[in-house]
Amino acid sequence: LTVKVSSDVLIPRQDTECLVAAAEEVLHLKMRKDEPDARVLDMCTGSGCILISLMKRLGLKEGLGVDVSRKALSIARENAKLHRVEADFICSDLFDGVDGEFDVIASNPPYIPTAVIDQLEREVKQHDPISALDGSDDGLFYYRRIIADSKAYMKPQGVLLFEIGYDQGAAVKQLLDQAGFQKVTVVLDWSGLDRVVYGSVQ
Repeated sequence: LTVKVSSDVLIPRQDTECLVAAAEEVLHLKMRKDEPDARVLDMCTGSGCILISLMKRLGLKEGLGVDVSRKALSIARENAKLHRVEADFICSDLFDGVDGEFDVIASNPPYIPTAVIDQLEREVKQHDPISALDGSDDGLFYYRRIIADSKAYMKPQGVLLFEIGYDQGAAVKQLLDQAGFQKVTVVLDWSGLDRVVYGSVQ
């Protein structure tokens, strides 16, 4: 899909297509069973590209995008309108303003360790907002927070999916395992690198 971006949102890249593909596969399975109207949450939605892509490709009727940046949400709403997707968007510090339960929670959170940001490619440093990149000291800050709070917002057999850095598969898998998620799986991208981790609740 073509999406509008600005200096307030992360520019979508092929890495995130892997997250969308994994979430789409999970949703296909759910919709074939007993969830024809699956409900999706896109945490740290940015431009809204993940949520909008899933809703448009699968014909979903219920989707919520969450971001702490009001400027980012403005872009996401424009993209939803562009693609005629009836998604809802709220400004919230992660789950603080979220209500209800979801079949799938997908997230591409900030995951670059703070010390590494200065070493990123020039195009990333110049055009992507630092707030969408900086995952604190070890890059895992937002994974920990989302994992800790997500179960309260997931339906039975709900699935939590993350985009991750190429070297974060084992660490994020361990966080999900320790939190009691089931069938935790690491998915490789088209270059053979760790790119997505997901797990389900009981």
